[in-house]
Amino acid sequence: MKKIVIAIIGFVAVLFGADIALAAEGAEGVKESAYGSIALAAIFLSAGLAMGIGAVGPGIGQGTATKGALEGMARNPGMAGKLTTTLLLGLAIMESLAIYALVVALMLLFLYAPQFM
Repeated sequence: MKKIVIAIIGFVAVLFGADIALAAEGAEGVKESAYGSIALAAIFLSAGLAMGIGAVGPGIGQGTATKGALEGMARNPGMAGKLTTTLLLGLAIMESLAIYALVVALMLLFLYAPQFM
């Protein structure tokens, strides 16, 4: 476990430090370049996390809702029509949460990232 943590810290240090080490500009240019690359990396990381975390919740909720609806239909087949309608409405609302996460991720990528490129 300790080796994995050290490897991750080393990877992050190389990822963020390479731009600073390879910069051929003066001292001010290095600072601006380093800030830009770190900000850009943070934006990309934030966009990925927003989409990843934003999709986990609705995915779990949709699975749980579908499981409950199918169990209800198995117990009482006469209620299948009402359960299906309610299920589809609930799934649409859950899916909209994932779409909101996608919108946030796209806003990060297309509105904020070009400022640092």
